[in-house]
Amino acid sequence: MDTNNGSSTTDFILLGFSDRPQLEPIISGVVFIFYIVTLVGNTTIILVSYLDTQLHTPMYFFLSNLSFLDLCYATSIIPQMLVNLWGPTKSITYGGCVLQFFFALDLGSTECLLLAVMAYDRYAAVCQPLHYTVIMNPQLCQNMVLTAWLGGLGSALIVCSLTLKLPRCGNREVNNFFCEMPALIKMACVYSKVIEITVFALGVVFLLAPISLILISYGIITQAVMRVKSKARWRKVLNTCGSHLTVVTLFYGTIIYMYMKPQNSSSQDEGKFLSLFYTIITPTLNPLIYTLRNKDVKSAVKRILCAERWSAKS
Repeated sequence: MDTNNGSSTTDFILLGFSDRPQLEPIISGVVFIFYIVTLVGNTTIILVSYLDTQLHTPMYFFLSNLSFLDLCYATSIIPQMLVNLWGPTKSITYGGCVLQFFFALDLGSTECLLLAVMAYDRYAAVCQPLHYTVIMNPQLCQNMVLTAWLGGLGSALIVCSLTLKLPRCGNREVNNFFCEMPALIKMACVYSKVIEITVFALGVVFLLAPISLILISYGIITQAVMRVKSKARWRKVLNTCGSHLTVVTLFYGTIIYMYMKPQNSSSQDEGKFLSLFYTIITPTLNPLIYTLRNKDVKSAVKRILCAERWSAKS
């Protein structure tokens, strides 16, 4: 498929899956469906957590932030991807590429920290139930979320500023379906040891450190669960912690594999399909995982729907 167009030299070409034109209609259809599910699922969680007073707890405060992150993350990537898949050209302006790169990195880094915060919340709920409301007070919750957002912003500013300074020698082709760091680094005509060291250092801070804290938290939670004699409480712990652990596995597994190895060691097709997983599939699965495994959310939806019916009748 011809990916060239008559745009100015400041435009980039998102190659995406143009080397496999027979797959593009299938990919575009699947991505569109996933995007609709992402919008509906995450918006539902945000609204339900806000409207139902029984869900005004730290866990659902963090979950609402996670859903908002997933909404923004998917929206920063998928609409442009669908335009390129459905249209005759594959271009994106330089400014659009910079914004997409920045927001994807910012939101992805923030999610890494937020998932670690949610693991600490589960630790406090399971292992310190009598002191939970004191430990996870509103001010602490807000500060933890703010720290996650500011941390993601800081990492995005550092990596974006370094990556965009690399000389491209006229190269305009981004071998991915969106402007992502590994693809942009491969566009450069010089090797930058500074960027590789910086990315590795930030990877330790935003990937290895959070996942280590999460594993430690769940190790302690597992020991506490083994001592629980009440089957009802044991199931509740498994439902809430199991949902979070599933999300952590899906998100961190692909991200760590993608970012914590030398940028020239993975094949181009492998990078594309890994990116497809954590940018499109994970934001779609997150609300499904939390709602399908969580009785509190399903009960809250029923209460809100019943209240709407009663108000409509009266």
